[in-house]
Amino acid sequence: MASNGSAVSGKLMSDKLNLSDDLKRLQQIYLTGMTVLMALTLVSCSGQDFGFLQPTPGDLCKCLPLEPDAADYRHDAKHVPISNLVAQEVSVETIIGWPEDLLIPPDAPRSGRELQVFHIANAFLQNASVNALDCDVSMEISETAVKSASRMIVETPVDSEYCGARQNLQAQLKKHGFRLDSQHGGELPTALPIDVVGMAFEDFEHDRGSVATLWELHPAIVTLQ
Repeated sequence: MASNGSAVSGKLMSDKLNLSDDLKRLQQIYLTGMTVLMALTLVSCSGQDFGFLQPTPGDLCKCLPLEPDAADYRHDAKHVPISNLVAQEVSVETIIGWPEDLLIPPDAPRSGRELQVFHIANAFLQNASVNALDCDVSMEISETAVKSASRMIVETPVDSEYCGARQNLQAQLKKHGFRLDSQHGGELPTALPIDVVGMAFEDFEHDRGSVATLWELHPAIVTLQ
């Protein structure tokens, strides 16, 4: 009996060790996955650096997202059509003053203000680039043309329904001597007056440079005046 008891005890101990090893492996897989996800999220903020990976950088309608949807914060919430609602008139300064949430889950659907459409009749485009990882056109805009003015972000998604808007913006900027594609973009020498229509979207806290708020218009359509 003692021998049998020792064998059972030994088996239980072996099972516990195996279980412990399995848990450690799962923990390592989880940590590795989270590390990769965070890395992709961080580099997506400077996605223009990956423009050389795009096969047709000059065609904004053929940009191919390089990162998985899962790596994009609230991907499904951002990639939607602009609702067919009457747009509310608003200014950049008003949006900058909107209160921000402490934390929004990375898979949270749209809610509250994010379900509304807004129109900014008078603003200035300060910076424009294509994030070559998710292919969205990301722009920094301000209330005035002054370079030191507080800024917010508006983005035009890669989705096919925004192809015309992306090409139109690209053509308009070209007339001003500014090249916008997967490999070119950045700070405009002089801010340009624009009109913006889009849906509110609250992003997460990360390095946003001179941007003064987590609130964006995303998706949004930007037209030079």
